Amino acid sequence: MRFVDEAVITVEAGDGGNGVASFRREKFVPFGGPDGGDGGRGGNVYIQADDNTSTLVDYRYTRRFRAERGKNGSGANCAGRGAPDIVLSVPVGTTIVDTDSGDIIGDLVESGQRYLVAKGGDGGLGNTHFKSSTNRAPRKFTTGVKGEFREIRLELKVLADVGLLGMPNAGKSTFIRAVSAAKPKVADYPFTTMVPNLGVVDADRHRSFVMADIPGLIEGAAEGAGLGIRFLKHLARTRILLHIVDVQPIDGSDPVHNAKAILKELEKFSPTLSQLPVVLVLNKLDQLEDSAKDEWCEHILSELAWEGPVFKTSGLMSEGTKDVVYYLMDQIEQQQERESEDPEYAASMKAFRDQLEVETREQTLAAKEAYREMRKAQRMADLGDDYDDEDDDEDDGEMEVYYVR
Repeated sequence: MRFVDEAVITVEAGDGGNGVASFRREKFVPFGGPDGGDGGRGGNVYIQADDNTSTLVDYRYTRRFRAERGKNGSGANCAGRGAPDIVLSVPVGTTIVDTDSGDIIGDLVESGQRYLVAKGGDGGLGNTHFKSSTNRAPRKFTTGVKGEFREIRLELKVLADVGLLGMPNAGKSTFIRAVSAAKPKVADYPFTTMVPNLGVVDADRHRSFVMADIPGLIEGAAEGAGLGIRFLKHLARTRILLHIVDVQPIDGSDPVHNAKAILKELEKFSPTLSQLPVVLVLNKLDQLEDSAKDEWCEHILSELAWEGPVFKTSGLMSEGTKDVVYYLMDQIEQQQERESEDPEYAASMKAFRDQLEVETREQTLAAKEAYREMRKAQRMADLGDDYDDEDDDEDDGEMEVYYVR
């Protein structure tokens, strides 16, 4: 199934049914009086998180959703039937944003959680409501209220405790295969991973966390190189970043330069995101001679001036991966325990995550707009080149045709 993490849709709630002006006309009942019923309520539109949904691909092709209007009232004080509600299922981790105001309508982080995005209109009143001692035969009634119309943007960010970060072919997919049951595609060429992958990592019995593998970054990703920064937003909900560094890149590049480039791109994308705890993993040690492993790793750490936690692993051979898993599990549990016991720390972390959400959303939208402008400039340049080409052939009297795409 195609992975889609953004979609813009329009939702329209149903209008309320109209009230009716009616009078009771029955044998042996003179002056029966008004008996017009009320109109039915229009259908609401809800968006609900569903564990069984993993992508927004359904909303890439069907973009307009409209609920039914309520039925009109009728005589004998019969109210119109209310219209059924529409419930749109989205993956857990979806944020609902109003495109007009930019306000966040809701953030669906639990399965079954739902938000009302368009409220159906109330039904109109029948003429029964307008009778009085001075007006015993009212002919007044009201029409139903129009339902809400709204354009919203759905943004999916995967829910994970740990996010993998690194260059293409650094061994991220191999690492997540080694520590979880996830089976992402693995191959000997860059950009094998094209969409985020999630894996549940079991540290011990009843101790587990979720790890997210996103496509690799390259230098210049913030300017659109490679897959750009499209998938960095999926790290916004993580607690810890696991930076995977290939100690012996297959292309002969310098691992120190690669590691610095990743951290630089992270800082460009979001200064707040770069403040998350980062754990360095020197991977693919199986490619080095045993006698050179320690010396080469010390060289990398000294060049990076790294002072944080570091691990040496081989994802292919599953060497050293358990130590990483236990460390991550301990750190996650410590954060969760501190948040539950210290209200001030919990409030500061919430403010930090809110700021991170704002930054990632703004940066993602800015990057998309810059990409559109770049593509537009390229198309205009190609179009200009087509018209600037001179026909050097002899004029044979035939029409010259320009094909414009």
